[in-house]
Amino acid sequence: MKKDFAVVGLGRFGGSICRELNNEGMEVLALDLDEEKVNEYRDIAAHAVIADSTDESVLKELGLGNFDHVIVAIGDNILSSILTTVILKELGIATVTVKAQNDYHEKILRKIGADHVVHPERDMGKRIAHNIISNNILDYIELSDDHSVVEVKAGERMSGQTLVDLDIRAEYGCNVVAIKRDKDVIVSPMATEEIQHRDVLIVIGADKDISRFEKNLVVEN
Repeated sequence: MKKDFAVVGLGRFGGSICRELNNEGMEVLALDLDEEKVNEYRDIAAHAVIADSTDESVLKELGLGNFDHVIVAIGDNILSSILTTVILKELGIATVTVKAQNDYHEKILRKIGADHVVHPERDMGKRIAHNIISNNILDYIELSDDHSVVEVKAGERMSGQTLVDLDIRAEYGCNVVAIKRDKDVIVSPMATEEIQHRDVLIVIGADKDISRFEKNLVVEN
């Protein structure tokens, strides 16, 4: 089942997440009070809306309560960030990720129920976007503009199969450079290595190839 995402706040950070989620084929609702920013994302997000996220009636009208995951990426207005988070949790949204301005802001967000709190200065929008697409995607590190390393948990689709069976290199153009299994690390695993449930695979490749790999083997319902 495809997840539905909403991004509140279309500054550099929120915009980065919005673009990357769209690149990964996700349905995204983009919200901001700034008409100019909203217009910039009309051709990127599935829906781009000028809205006040601190107005509960507006969020209800937009159907935010039906979304799987909402990312609150509001800029410097800490009060708006906090109020928006409270409303979203009261609407019953399963997962709310919020951008924090500082450690004190983070403490408040966690007390009011934010599921994930991120600091833009520490976390890249691209990495966070990949992490929220699936719980099986643990980390995403950019090597260049076109190549990255992704760390993923092996789910049911990969469990019990060898690297030969999965044929990741031929099918997706990616390379499994290591497998973490409990406290052990298997570097340059043999093609006959059988993947066990919850092994952690370190995969390197071009972004477009990693995206196909994630969609076909990593992201689970």
